[in-house]
Amino acid sequence: MSGGNDAETASLNQKKNDLTEGPIQKKILFFALPIFLGQVFQQLYNTFDSLIVGKFLGDEALAAVSSSGSLIFMMIGFFSGVAMGAGVMIAKEYGAKNYEAMGVAIHTDVAFGLCAGIVLTILGVCFTPTILRWMQTPENVLPQSIEYFRFYFCGAVFSVMYNIFVGILQAVGDSRHPLYYLILSSLINVVLDLVLVGGLRMGVGAAALATTISQGISAILCMIQLLRSKAEYRLQIRKIGFHMESMKKIIRFGLPSGVQNSVIAMANLVVQTNINSFGQFAMAGCGSYMKVEGFAFLPITCFAQALSTFVGQNLGAKHYDRVKKGVRFGILCSVSMAEVIGIIFWIFAPVLIGLFSDSADVIAYGVRQARVEALFYCMLALAHCIAGIMRGAGKATVPMFTMLGFWCLLRVTYITVVLRFLPQIEVVFSAYPLTWGTSCIVFLLYFFKADWMHNFERIEKKAA
Repeated sequence: MSGGNDAETASLNQKKNDLTEGPIQKKILFFALPIFLGQVFQQLYNTFDSLIVGKFLGDEALAAVSSSGSLIFMMIGFFSGVAMGAGVMIAKEYGAKNYEAMGVAIHTDVAFGLCAGIVLTILGVCFTPTILRWMQTPENVLPQSIEYFRFYFCGAVFSVMYNIFVGILQAVGDSRHPLYYLILSSLINVVLDLVLVGGLRMGVGAAALATTISQGISAILCMIQLLRSKAEYRLQIRKIGFHMESMKKIIRFGLPSGVQNSVIAMANLVVQTNINSFGQFAMAGCGSYMKVEGFAFLPITCFAQALSTFVGQNLGAKHYDRVKKGVRFGILCSVSMAEVIGIIFWIFAPVLIGLFSDSADVIAYGVRQARVEALFYCMLALAHCIAGIMRGAGKATVPMFTMLGFWCLLRVTYITVVLRFLPQIEVVFSAYPLTWGTSCIVFLLYFFKADWMHNFERIEKKAA
């Protein structure tokens, strides 16, 4: 009797996770909403790190933590990108109901994540001081920056495995369980921050330790969900290993996204280096801006991820008209929400940046960046959505070359050249809307050409 109930529950969950059937708008929204809420909680606990550090440990500690985003993304971005490629492949096999191939891909993906996490931990711990010095981190901030990053990268395997497990769950349409686990780990992170940093004043390393522990809990809970699942995507420890044919496909789908993430992160490190040259107040102010800006990215990233999975599953099921309808709806939602958030941020920037520091200089730098960038979030949303759609269709090289060209080469060249003639920090800020806008032009030209919008079937055959 119990076995029958389990099978029935698994069948209901599978139907709920299947994006190839049912009302398109409802399916996309119900899939994107848990991703959005999960990212809200993740952004909240990342922001809470900076809030607690800034209020209890001062501006130097805030600068050390606030400058972390670019370096962390550079180290983890490659493996996250490859995991995204695996997710696209798993989504296609799931949509096509090719469960044997899907299972092989899942277990190969997990094996890759474990190896990648160990390598990343070693690289992060060993090379953090060198990279931070290359970034021209001010000497008064450097010791705390090294402490923060080394504690963070000691748990890098948890971060990589969390991305792997969430990618698998989202590929099969389950965005709810990652949300539940992220909420729990976020609350744990906040409590640990308050106790270790606010109460015991243990320093910036304690903030990184709190993040590592909470990420570890999220990863373990996601793994347990996959181990206990009764569906076809169940994870089995004994099957974890490298299947060469599956690994080739994961690399084929994921390598462009991994390279894209890494190179963009390196370009952002160059940007961060230029910000560092303006001193610790600029580092703290711009870092605080980026924490708030993270909330504007939420509708962007959640719809981009939802569209990748939606496109992947429906192309696997050969529902081409359904793909086109979902694409239009997802882009409209993401662009609209991102712009509304950008307008709110532009208006309330002084209040929002002031949450992180009482220093007038820190607040001034953060507000200056918000007033240059916030009204252009709609372009960022459009670029990410089209890139997500292309990845879901197996066309990951197109967004890779577009973003490398504009978000890396053009951005770095523009900042390097113009700063020589106009040494103002607004030059750095203006590079973002400039490169978002130019990349959007290329994306739109490609997106609206006949092959892309009107012949998904032929594209799918080319990508196969």
